[in-house]
Amino acid sequence: MAESITKKPEVALIKRKPKSEEEEHKKIVIKKKKVIILKKPHKVEAAEKEQVQVAKLEKVKPGRETKRAPREAVDKRQPTAMKKRAKEKPKEEKKPVFRLKEKKPAQAEEKEAVKKPQKERRRFDFRKERRLEEEEQINLDKILQQKKRDGRPLAASVVPKHIEILETITVGELARKMNLKASDLISKLISLGVMARINDQIDAETATLVASEYGCETKVISLYEETVIEDIEDHPEDLKPRPPVVTIMGHVDHGKTKLLDAIRNSNVVDTETGGITQHIGAYKVFLRERKIVFLDTPGHEAFTMMRARGAKVTDIVVLVVAADDGVMPQTVEAISHAKEAGVPIVVAINKMDINGANPDKVRNELAERGLVPEEWGGDVLMVEVSALKKLGIDNLLEALILQSDMLELKANPDRSAQGIIIESKIDTGRGIVATVLIKKGTLKLGDPFVAGIYPGRVRAMFDENGNLFTEVLPSDPVEVVGFSGLPTAGDPFQVPETEKIAKQIGQKRQELKRLEESRSVKKVTLENLYEQIREGEIQELKVIIKADVQGSVEALKDSLEKLSTSQVRLNCIHEGVGAINKPDVVLASASNAIIIGFRVRPNATAYALAKKEKVDIRRYGIIYDVIEDVKSAMEGLLKPELREEIVGNAEVRRVFRVPKIGNIAGCFVSSGRVARGDNVRIIREGIETYTGKIAGLKRFKDDVKEVASGFECGMKIENFDDLKEDDVIEAFVIHEIAQKLDAKV
Repeated sequence: MAESITKKPEVALIKRKPKSEEEEHKKIVIKKKKVIILKKPHKVEAAEKEQVQVAKLEKVKPGRETKRAPREAVDKRQPTAMKKRAKEKPKEEKKPVFRLKEKKPAQAEEKEAVKKPQKERRRFDFRKERRLEEEEQINLDKILQQKKRDGRPLAASVVPKHIEILETITVGELARKMNLKASDLISKLISLGVMARINDQIDAETATLVASEYGCETKVISLYEETVIEDIEDHPEDLKPRPPVVTIMGHVDHGKTKLLDAIRNSNVVDTETGGITQHIGAYKVFLRERKIVFLDTPGHEAFTMMRARGAKVTDIVVLVVAADDGVMPQTVEAISHAKEAGVPIVVAINKMDINGANPDKVRNELAERGLVPEEWGGDVLMVEVSALKKLGIDNLLEALILQSDMLELKANPDRSAQGIIIESKIDTGRGIVATVLIKKGTLKLGDPFVAGIYPGRVRAMFDENGNLFTEVLPSDPVEVVGFSGLPTAGDPFQVPETEKIAKQIGQKRQELKRLEESRSVKKVTLENLYEQIREGEIQELKVIIKADVQGSVEALKDSLEKLSTSQVRLNCIHEGVGAINKPDVVLASASNAIIIGFRVRPNATAYALAKKEKVDIRRYGIIYDVIEDVKSAMEGLLKPELREEIVGNAEVRRVFRVPKIGNIAGCFVSSGRVARGDNVRIIREGIETYTGKIAGLKRFKDDVKEVASGFECGMKIENFDDLKEDDVIEAFVIHEIAQKLDAKV
């Protein structure tokens, strides 16, 4: 019975033969789909039975293709069967379609075979062109970025044959100039034994070496060459006479400003602090329709730089020498500046109205220094004057005009202006203002310019009396408004063709300044490592300097830095022009610095903050006071010198043991005196065994403060009981002596 049950499904399946192979294939597919779709648990057995039946059918009909009908079956299929199968198997419908297309004539097949590779070739060319366009766009972007940065395009994707570099260049900048990846260039540097990162500076020699590895030649250029505005040579027929620029120089308090006061018939001296000129003043004076421009330079030692600057821009130097003092150190220095600049000298022997005036002594002293008077056969004009009594002023002006005519001073007014910065300051309401002395050309309102490292445009021009001008001729001093930064006195003032050129030149000059500052940074070597460690022991006084004009800032900083010694150093952490403001106080508080204000005051906010933060603000009007106060402060930072003085000697003749106290030395004071609290040394057989203090001192049973020579006493040494007879007790005191600033670094 069991066998019939198992065989019955087989017999039934064998008897039910499909009408065609197509129907059989259809049933198998349908059964497979049903097996996949069944998901409910109560239908799992039915699905397994159907799978067994499908497997048995495949065993009974081996070699039959169930997935794909033979070509003969495809040809015999009815249209209705094709539609029915298309709904059930849409993916297999494409294969007979392609087979039908293969039955085209031979010529059509050849044409189609020819067209197909052409279509593939066109698609390949399109992708290649697209890729090439993208690469060209990337290279074009690189070139545009290069042009935007420095205006010199490089060949895209190719290392150029020639590049221009500065004396130092960063690795990243060199890679950009050579059209290389920074990582590739760093790898090349490492292979050459140079360890550098992308932002590290390398010198021109190293850059040339690594560039030669890529077949690229380098040309080292100076950034300054790119910032020079070419000077046009003037034709002789374009030159016209110009007024002389006269600088008054001499020793402090010899009457320079008083002499200029007499010439101008004004009261300039009263406006100067302490009667001392603190910065250059530029003034115009007319004599018989002849104009003379005067520069009044400071005379005291602190303003050496400003005095030298005046000698470089002047045509004639008036050397003022007091008839009673004669030639002084700063007089000799002024002579040196004038000779170095190649400027003729006219001597004004001043203070002829006072008792003790000796002009012949002055002439002799000047002749010893190469200034031989004209009346003695030399070529130096010397005029005796009295600035206080206004005597000899006309004779001095006549001498200046005569000297000017001998020089034949001329300039071309019909060209772009060139000049020099005399002084600069920050003016409330007008911003940055600089006094400019025009040397060539005519400066007009609205002209672009470059002053030092800062570009700008002329917004307004004023003379020393506040009069507004629209144009300024050669040899005229004028205050110019319109600077983008605070220039330094002595910087060249030039007018380029356009404002764009002015900005480019200013940008390159600022880059040059940063480059020079980076070079000034000291590198640590084995040689200077010890010095840097030693510098950690040096005391330092930090100051912030604020003044009314740039020249005073420079002079103050230079004078104060000269006070530095091997023990204490002055560090100017910040200097600037203008009033003392809140950022100055914040910086001083953070750095523990002193603020020095020279002819400037703190504003209300800065004053309140300084009071809160306990920042010391010192205000001065005369430079001598600044130097003396800072010198005293620096001396206060010096460690006092310790000097030892022996005040007495005592011999130990007997040692007593006192309970709860210790050993007491019975002594005889052989010299000097000994006192309670004195420092003592215990000397035994010529060897120092202990140093301490006298804890107690007695004569007989009485406590005493001091015992003089020739008396006996009992002495207790602090924390020391190992006393023996014949020991010597040497008493001494240590004195602290303040040091002076004398040894220069």
